[in-house]
Amino acid sequence: MSKQKVSFAWAFKEFIWPRKKIVFTGLVLIILKSLSGLVFPYATKYLIDDIIPSKDMEMLKILILAVVGAILIQSVTAFSLTRLLSVEAQHLISLLRAKVQRKLLKLPINFFDNNKSGALVSRVMTDVEGVRNLVGTGLVQLIGGSFTAVISLIILIKINATMTFFVLVPVGIFAVIALKAFGYIRPIFRKRGEINAIVTGRLTETLNGVRVIKGFNAEEQENKVFEKGVELLYLNVKKSLTTTALMTSSSTLLLGLASTGIMGIGGYFIMGGTLTMGDFIAFTLFLGFMIAPIVQMGNIGSQLTEAMAGLDRTEELMNMPEEDDPSIRTIRLKDITGNMVFDDVSFAYEENKEVLHNISFKAPKGSVTALVGSSGSGKSTIAGLAATFLNPNSGSIMLDGIDLSKVNLSSFRSNLAVVLQDDFLYEGTIRENILFPRPNATEDQLLEAVKGAYVNEFTDRFDNGLETVIGERGVKLSGGQRQRISIARALLADPKIIILDEATSNLDTESESFIQQSLQVLMKDRTTFVIAHRLSTIQKANQILVIEDGNIVERGQHDDLITKKGRYFDLYTYQSRI
Repeated sequence: MSKQKVSFAWAFKEFIWPRKKIVFTGLVLIILKSLSGLVFPYATKYLIDDIIPSKDMEMLKILILAVVGAILIQSVTAFSLTRLLSVEAQHLISLLRAKVQRKLLKLPINFFDNNKSGALVSRVMTDVEGVRNLVGTGLVQLIGGSFTAVISLIILIKINATMTFFVLVPVGIFAVIALKAFGYIRPIFRKRGEINAIVTGRLTETLNGVRVIKGFNAEEQENKVFEKGVELLYLNVKKSLTTTALMTSSSTLLLGLASTGIMGIGGYFIMGGTLTMGDFIAFTLFLGFMIAPIVQMGNIGSQLTEAMAGLDRTEELMNMPEEDDPSIRTIRLKDITGNMVFDDVSFAYEENKEVLHNISFKAPKGSVTALVGSSGSGKSTIAGLAATFLNPNSGSIMLDGIDLSKVNLSSFRSNLAVVLQDDFLYEGTIRENILFPRPNATEDQLLEAVKGAYVNEFTDRFDNGLETVIGERGVKLSGGQRQRISIARALLADPKIIILDEATSNLDTESESFIQQSLQVLMKDRTTFVIAHRLSTIQKANQILVIEDGNIVERGQHDDLITKKGRYFDLYTYQSRI
């Protein structure tokens, strides 16, 4: 089955069928609108051929009333269509955006590693907009227009079959051109979505990294990259506009030629006495009713093609396997102790490129396991596995004797807290950022976390205290202040397992002394994994694992490893000299 059929079948099942009552009501309204529109051509014929020659004033009044009634019906149905379908389409867009965003957050970490955030924003905000042409007036107008065209065609044949046949030839040629054009244009629309996502993604990165760009005087370089992306977008739009213009001009040419031919044939029949003036005018008006929907179908067809291209990408996203697969992760954790065991764990980001080789160690309840080693050795990968952001390719990670690969992720992560090197803060107040893991925490719990992480040491100096707005990604705070907010957040979460990835990397000496004390509070009775380049911060760890090239090359406590004078000793003495 072709992609187009699959996509339309999915779209029909997801969006149209659940709203069949609204869509059916829309169809009824547009048929009423179409039928009431046919009153005017009939009235014109009756006026010219019957009422005017007989000078029947009573029938003229009735005719005028009938035409006014038809116009009223058209107006009411047109308003109702927009009110019913367009509003429902916008409602559906909002629901679909929420659904796609919900799906996005269920995808594994490696998906986000391979896709730019700006591109994903485009998937959520832009790709779904085309659905309005399915549930909105687009699809209904297409069906209603087809109905009008068929009724008009029957009437035209009844008035004069010869003239009707003459019209059908160019209309048929236009239909073939339109179908070919839609087939050609859909991949262009799909590609446009991809280019738009790339350009949006780059722009988002540029705005986020504006300090680095200005610091390296790289504005011109970024301008060129963005201009190149915009140029690709322009070339794509140009292709689609060229195709659309071809359809429009071919319809103008073919239907114009048909109209000209009708004038000649109609004139011939009128002079021959086989066609009345009323019939000729009615034929011309009904011809407009038949051709207008066909031309309109060209525009609607183009909109639907663009909609399906966007929905192709949405369907692709919605069908991606989720991180927390309910068929595999069937075990729900309740109370956990926090004993974690890595048993012969290997991991690769790419096939045949293993970054961890047969890692085995135990991290008992309440212990601190420090991971040290040179950059790219595999420390963060081990932490990612412990946090279930990654899954081992072989071996197992056990928590309290349960295989983590079979555990419901939500039940595990409700017992987990992470403090990352790149501390993530929302634009908002300090209070909102600390309450992030537990929005319903009490004021006492919040203040306890604030004091535990020494956040009050700097918020007491701010005019608005915890209500201070920190700017996007906490740009108005120092690195140490942002880090303390992250640690306060972890304290408030009250987890059983903690991942600290370079948790003291952004701190000045004064801040570090505060943080070292708060970390002791945070790590007490909790299973903790610490990644640190500053080896002075992990001297009290229960075990230190020295990782090099994806292997544990040394393990033990600080004093033992110093005595061994191996790799850890080299790292420690090198840092001491610095």
